[in-house]
Amino acid sequence: MSSAHEWPNEPSHSLTAEEAHQLNSWWRAANYLSVGQIYLMNNPLLREPLSRDDVKPRLLGHWGTTPGLTFLYAHANRAIKQRGLNAFYVTGPGHGGPGLVAASYLEGTYTETYPAITKDERGLKKLFTQFSFPGGIPSHVAPETPGSIHEGGELGYALSHAYGAVLDNPDQIAFTVVGDGEAETGPLATSWHSNKFLNPKNDGVVLPILHLNGYKIANPTVLARISDDELRSLMVGYGHTPFFFEGGFDDEPIEETHKRFAAVLDEVLDMIADIKKRAAEGDIERPLWPMIVFRTPKGWTGPKEIDGKKTEGSWRSHQVPLASARDTDEHLNDLREWLESYNIDELVNEDGAFIDEIVDAAPAGDKRMSANPITNGGEVLHDLVLPDFREYGVDVPHHGGTNAEATRVLGTWLRDVVKNNMHNFRVFGPDETASNRLQAIYEVSGKQWNGEFEDHDAAENLAQEGRVMEMLSEHQMQGWLEGYLLTGRHGLFSSYEAFIHIVDSMVNQHAKWLKVTNEIEWRRPIASLNYLLSSHVWRQDHNGFSHQDPGFIDHVVNKKSEVVRVYLPPDANTLLSTYDHCLRSRQYINVVVAGKQPNPNWLTMDEAIVHCTRGIGIWEWAGTEVNGEGVDVVLGCAGDIPTIETLAAAKILREEIPELRVRVVNVVDLMRLQHEREHPHGLSEKDFDGLFGKDIPVVFAYHGYPWLIHRLAYRHDPNARIHVRGYKEEGTTTTPFDMLMRNDIDRFHLVMDVIDHVDSLGTRYAGLRQRMADERIRARQYAFTHGADIPEVANWVWDDEQHDAAIASEAVNVTGGDNE
Repeated sequence: MSSAHEWPNEPSHSLTAEEAHQLNSWWRAANYLSVGQIYLMNNPLLREPLSRDDVKPRLLGHWGTTPGLTFLYAHANRAIKQRGLNAFYVTGPGHGGPGLVAASYLEGTYTETYPAITKDERGLKKLFTQFSFPGGIPSHVAPETPGSIHEGGELGYALSHAYGAVLDNPDQIAFTVVGDGEAETGPLATSWHSNKFLNPKNDGVVLPILHLNGYKIANPTVLARISDDELRSLMVGYGHTPFFFEGGFDDEPIEETHKRFAAVLDEVLDMIADIKKRAAEGDIERPLWPMIVFRTPKGWTGPKEIDGKKTEGSWRSHQVPLASARDTDEHLNDLREWLESYNIDELVNEDGAFIDEIVDAAPAGDKRMSANPITNGGEVLHDLVLPDFREYGVDVPHHGGTNAEATRVLGTWLRDVVKNNMHNFRVFGPDETASNRLQAIYEVSGKQWNGEFEDHDAAENLAQEGRVMEMLSEHQMQGWLEGYLLTGRHGLFSSYEAFIHIVDSMVNQHAKWLKVTNEIEWRRPIASLNYLLSSHVWRQDHNGFSHQDPGFIDHVVNKKSEVVRVYLPPDANTLLSTYDHCLRSRQYINVVVAGKQPNPNWLTMDEAIVHCTRGIGIWEWAGTEVNGEGVDVVLGCAGDIPTIETLAAAKILREEIPELRVRVVNVVDLMRLQHEREHPHGLSEKDFDGLFGKDIPVVFAYHGYPWLIHRLAYRHDPNARIHVRGYKEEGTTTTPFDMLMRNDIDRFHLVMDVIDHVDSLGTRYAGLRQRMADERIRARQYAFTHGADIPEVANWVWDDEQHDAAIASEAVNVTGGDNE
């Protein structure tokens, strides 16, 4: 990694006529390649008269934004070559895919990555045919595109990905194009504030380029229809120094347009070089970073009109302007004229390879934006130096013998993870790091902040250099972390469980990225996207219904099984073991749900490691089964609070129905409940039946929505003998135990469920069932009267010694008194 002192600062010079010609030739080539990808599958260089059979039967793709993207790419290349910049290109208008494929082909990276796409006429035919074609590549900027770290399937995250990518990359610059349609999204509007979190010495540079081509799919865009003065005020208000450029709207010679933009870009890059120079000398106060407002016609260089209707400079150029090019002679002729306007024959040799003027316009080697190593993050990824999590465990003299705030314990370990990895690990969260009990991290690093400082801020853990990133926007945390991971670093995202849903669509895209890159050999594995969800549904009784939602798990498990993992550690030691595993993993989305309130610790560290390694297991110490006697009912549980209620129910059953043989099964790795054919962590039928039996009833207490357990275990449970209790959208501001009772997951209701589902108990223990129902009534009345839970619940503990004695007594009876 280069230091900020090494930021290149070559003197700029005005664009010469020769350079302008070369830039324009490269741009023509890129635009021709882009149009060819959208339309052609034969005759790629028009060396034969264009026929309908040369045109694809299904025309898919997006032209409108593409010529602006290729124009900017050409000028970025010129700056890289002249200044020696280390740069990459983030394409906010992600459906400009043909332009970025064209750029990487012209740079040679595409052929290096996909040798079948050769640098000749034969390779051009394959390049064109594969685009938006069965068995080919997507129409947007995708994982298949060399140099891409930003999926084009969803708008709003270009800036947040770019800023995340330059954190701890002080020698990198992200040329980041923000589409004016994208600029209307909430996340993008918020992400302009990312400049308040960038350290100009230790981090790289983002150059936002607001690409105003005036239209989105079928309407004008907001920022394109306000005055320059209003737009300037907006950007200044965001903390930027805006530079304006407009081109393509008049008859100005195109070489002059290139010269004018080159002058603007040089001024901007000179300003950035000065900022980096001052930062290297110790001035890391927040600068007013430059940005560019780039106004050009939508569909620039395309047909002016089609069927008598304005096309260039209107929404009609957004996707495929000549939708009937295969079906009508008129549109076919229009396509021919459009392609011929780029004079491709001047730009290629007899073999169809591009001439030296085009090839030489690109930087060399890793300086090519499509070949920058950080854009294939696994290539530059280094393992974390992780402290031994076992040394941070809590003492458990007997099961349930101590209490701890699990996430606070985890925070002490994460503190030292941060300390050991000060250049490639960060913690992200929307103003909740301390709320989720991870504040031990502040002992070694503060919260990075480059806004204005007040005298007391240092005491509040704000710092210009910090490993914790906090902004009250889940979108930005997700985007920053994704950019950080995709460029070869590690991190975690801590959030309140209910509000992680805000990034549902973002995690969709990241999961799809991982799924696709698993199938692309040249994409190297990156560090996993790790969530820590705390302040969860069962301990949000004080905040009420709005804060009670465990459904993110349901959303995540919809993704491909080779990508997602869900963990519900029941105590502090299992949380430590789980998170050590997550930070070591690659190519996953790991969702870990853990409480921050004081709860019992069930397992010693050695027991926790074994249990987490299995992912699921029988807690023999908690049940009443005796070897060889069989089991009458299984109590299953997943989640810290459901585990407490399950153990409390097991204790009641032991005391009230001592002859009942109860097995307790705890689940840490939720995906273990699936069949082995459905998920890599799934159980075989034999293993599942070994845990839960074949014909006996199972009463399962689950952290989230109960139907997910049925869905995961459906192949194992064709007779629906698993009866699940979980959150069923019943919540309010109340006490913790009343929250459980409202959703029928409390200990008393679990006992009632056992009586209901074990056939031999229904009539014999009707009185016990009635007492359990009465206990629920009493508990609610107490809560409504005193504002607290009944003491026997609030002060409940697992009496390990008494339980072990009872089991030993039963074993003596079974063996005839010889317990040796």
